[in-house]
Amino acid sequence: MDNKEVVLLKKALERQKKARQQAERILEAKSKELYDVSHHLREANSKLENLLSEKSSELDGVFINIIDPYVVMDLQFNVINMNRSAKEFFGFDHTVKVVNLSQFVHPDYFSYTYESIQSMMKVGTLVNYRVKLILNGGIEKVVQINASLIYDKNQMPIAAQGVVRDITQEDEVKKLVSEQKKQLDIIVENSPLGIVLSLDGTIVKANNAFVNMIGYSEKELKSFSLKELSEPESLNSEARLMEQMNHGKLDSFSAVKKFIKKNGSKIFAKTRITAISQDQGKTDYQVAIIEDISKELEADRKLKASENRLAALISNLQTGVLLEDEDRKIALTNQMFCDLFQIPATPDQLKGTDCSTSAKQSKIYFKNPEKFLNRIEEILAERKIVLSDELEMIDGRVLERDFIPINNDGDYKGHLWAYHDVTISKNYRKKLEAQREKYSSIIANMNLGIVEVDNQDIIQMVNQSFCEMSGFDEDELLGQVLTDVIVFENNQFFTEMTNRRLKGKSDSYEVEVFNKQKNKKHWLISGAPKFSDSGSVIGSIGIHLDITNQKELELQKEKLVAELENSNQGLQEYAHIVSHDLKSPLRSISALATWLFEDYKDVLGEGGKQNLELMQEKVASMDKLIHGILEYSTANSSELDDSKVDLNTIISNIIETIYIPEHVKLIVPKTLPTIVADRIKIYQVFQNIIGNAVVHIEREIGVVEVLFKDLGDQWQFTINDNGVGIPEEYHKKIFEIFQSIGNNEGSTGIGLSIVKKIVERYNGTVWVNSIVGEGTQFHFTITKNEI
Repeated sequence: MDNKEVVLLKKALERQKKARQQAERILEAKSKELYDVSHHLREANSKLENLLSEKSSELDGVFINIIDPYVVMDLQFNVINMNRSAKEFFGFDHTVKVVNLSQFVHPDYFSYTYESIQSMMKVGTLVNYRVKLILNGGIEKVVQINASLIYDKNQMPIAAQGVVRDITQEDEVKKLVSEQKKQLDIIVENSPLGIVLSLDGTIVKANNAFVNMIGYSEKELKSFSLKELSEPESLNSEARLMEQMNHGKLDSFSAVKKFIKKNGSKIFAKTRITAISQDQGKTDYQVAIIEDISKELEADRKLKASENRLAALISNLQTGVLLEDEDRKIALTNQMFCDLFQIPATPDQLKGTDCSTSAKQSKIYFKNPEKFLNRIEEILAERKIVLSDELEMIDGRVLERDFIPINNDGDYKGHLWAYHDVTISKNYRKKLEAQREKYSSIIANMNLGIVEVDNQDIIQMVNQSFCEMSGFDEDELLGQVLTDVIVFENNQFFTEMTNRRLKGKSDSYEVEVFNKQKNKKHWLISGAPKFSDSGSVIGSIGIHLDITNQKELELQKEKLVAELENSNQGLQEYAHIVSHDLKSPLRSISALATWLFEDYKDVLGEGGKQNLELMQEKVASMDKLIHGILEYSTANSSELDDSKVDLNTIISNIIETIYIPEHVKLIVPKTLPTIVADRIKIYQVFQNIIGNAVVHIEREIGVVEVLFKDLGDQWQFTINDNGVGIPEEYHKKIFEIFQSIGNNEGSTGIGLSIVKKIVERYNGTVWVNSIVGEGTQFHFTITKNEI
């Protein structure tokens, strides 16, 4: 056994000792309580003997404050008397027919019941006896019974009395929680994300995903810490965050870490570490959720490298390139463009410049300035590809201009101008051929795959990048029909795009293809028609970009988002169950406090009574807090049931529901509108704000006003009061959960955070203006909807 396991066992033993000591203290308290109850029951025996012969109506009067079923039976289990709750629970009236309670006991509990009765006959009481009953109609119920014997004047047992509590639902909830825990364990073990539990920095538990990710077995991992297995991107930053977490100042943080696998290789992972704290904020455990993002980072790196190569290529092209967006603002240009037009600025300085203004300023460089401007407007109006548009400069140079519109799924995204100085080519054809070879070489070595086909779709030219993308050699492609060599998953769609190019139209689109090795690939294609000198379409040119990695990342992201949504749904359902579990013991505490008050109100002093009342108030506060947490957890996730809501009715219902002090008046100066929203959510918004306002007014005459404005596409509502006001430093803080001002014990600090969540679901905002001592104005907006 290693030292870490010894430390764990020592800590577990220490906790066990503390739990045992606490259990002994509870047992002592319960023993005293049982003694007191027994003493009280002996004093009440003489009274109960007389009650055995009274009518059931008289019994109901005696036990009207007992919520649970109460039964008196003889020693043969025959019912002598019962209260209303017992009649409703068992489904019979003892005054109509004689009933023996043993007939309701489930067969599996006969032996246990017999032993329990024998024990009660010896000690006089039966405490927390649990049994399964079969009631009328075959309905099974699990109940808890506390009973005691009734003695005659000679101290001989003549009957038994008991309180029956239905705990069927509690038993079912416990089973459901156990099942939920099993399901959560399954989710953790089958999660695609690595999940690691650490104690004092040492790994104590890891799921299968992390084991597979890192290469170590779970047993091997228990000898490591996350710190030993990883290298943070920022050592100082992570050390500072871990120190804050260990001191209870930070609940969780995220970081990108470099993990070292067992084989020595490294992966990058997005890691979120969450602290699990117990006593005094000390961090006992840390849970780390680890997502391998190595492929994503590598894809980003390749994409950036590709963008940099393309930018470098454009920067070094011997063509003046001008890329304009849809608003004719310069998105990209190169130095050659600046040189052609003698622009005294760098390409970066030109970004964002309005080209329509620049063209008017540049027209003086052309022989026919007005023709230059008119031709630009004509090309932009048609938005068709224009090649070799000739321009004559006033200094004798001749430029050829190409225009290429850029479309994305039918949306116009801008256009590309390419300017060539062809002055020398007109005089020196040989030099022109050299230039053509140069450009052909550039195209052949571009990172983008390029294919040229004729009108019969026969391949005329391919570059090396396309050969690498498709897996075919150049001699396997040239002279072949493109669709005979490259298999498209949707061949009909590709044929339609080809026909569009034959009509002189350009397109950019995505296709799924199979390369030579029959591997499925995703390509982004930008295709444009090729024109002859006479303007006829003689083929087309396609620029191909392999986006397979990006597509796979998108699919992976969508899958993760779907899994996250399912996980959130599960957590929300879990919150409902936990909230119900918390309320059940609260109800039990409240009932016990009520019984203590009723049973001992003649014995208890004023201090004891005040303590019981204080206990009831604290139970009510806890119940209100649990209810508020449940509302907060569903405020941003439950489905909205929008309908027409008359806000005047909402305010009237609020006035009748909440407590409004006598010195405060709620005023609606102008009839409120009818809006389209979820009635319950809107009721919560107004109730929480108005409820806060009416209890924080200390003036002799308090006024709360509900106002509104029509902002066109939104409604703006204002709740104005002349109360104590809110200090400015709390104006944002009050909308955070569990944040409240002052010492108002009735406030859970949840109401305004629920308001913020609901308002944001309607694309609105909520804010507060307040001056201490003068009053407060809560404002919120809601986007108008239509049914």
